[in-house]
Amino acid sequence: MPYCAGCRPRNKQCAFLKKHCPSLLSEKIKYCFECQEFPCRRLRSIDQRYKTRYRMSLIENLGFIRENGIDIFLSREKEKWQCHSCSGVISCHNGLCFSCSLERLRQKKQKYRWDEP
Repeated sequence: MPYCAGCRPRNKQCAFLKKHCPSLLSEKIKYCFECQEFPCRRLRSIDQRYKTRYRMSLIENLGFIRENGIDIFLSREKEKWQCHSCSGVISCHNGLCFSCSLERLRQKKQKYRWDEP
């Protein structure tokens, strides 16, 4: 599984939000929280999925960015998702490090699920 740096750094359209949002596509807004409809139906839907499956909230993240700025958010996320064993990047989709947990990832039946505690 290749490492994904996210849509924004790769200048790609987010598969779930940007390609369906005229305001993001036309660059009228940079972040969803700048929209009058924030949080829209599509964002609430993906947020619920991410809270349930991946232990994170896109809406909470956007609120944090709005209140604290992107630099503080990125610093916090870098610390949060850095592997304690090798300093690699931990996937939010399964909690595994892209560097030192690849064998464990290959053996998982549900690659995009966290193991239950």
